[in-house]
Amino acid sequence: MRVAARSALDTAARSTKPPRYKCGISKACPEKHFAFKMASGAANVVGPKICLEDNVLMSGVKNNVGRGINVALVNGKTGEVLDTKYFDMWGGDVAPFIEFLKSIQDGTIVLMGTYDDGATKLNDEARRLIAELGSTSITNLGFRDNWVFCGGKGIKTKSPFEQHIKNNKDTNKYEGWPEVVEMEGCIPQKQD
Repeated sequence: MRVAARSALDTAARSTKPPRYKCGISKACPEKHFAFKMASGAANVVGPKICLEDNVLMSGVKNNVGRGINVALVNGKTGEVLDTKYFDMWGGDVAPFIEFLKSIQDGTIVLMGTYDDGATKLNDEARRLIAELGSTSITNLGFRDNWVFCGGKGIKTKSPFEQHIKNNKDTNKYEGWPEVVEMEGCIPQKQD
């Protein structure tokens, strides 16, 4: 008797459990859209995380994130991961980042998240190339700001997928760094 009661309770609990959507986002994406969720790094301790279609592309657990700007490139038609890289914008050189940005092919979805400091070595050329991917906040990105962005090569408008928190000693959550920025949404699949 006890077993039957327990299974009835389990069934009831299962039916009231909210549905889980790809990458843990709050709602299902329409057809011909890719679900994504991303977060910037937390201070210089926890790296950023980028998830697309229930596939974690970059994270501290995967050990493929680093200080600076973390970038995932995805085929806009198929959702296939093309590349993941990070560029140190504190102690590194901006030239390899610029070359990387210039090499991105039309129709590529570009997801970016900062960790620690993503702005110190950014120059006008790098900022312009990121703005061409649909970013509006890149021109104002400063030392230790937190920023996440999803845009695309060949985008004709500004991307609606961007979050930016300024580093401000009066409002920072962590000493020297603002709180993590998170963003989720549904990216339209590129159509022919």
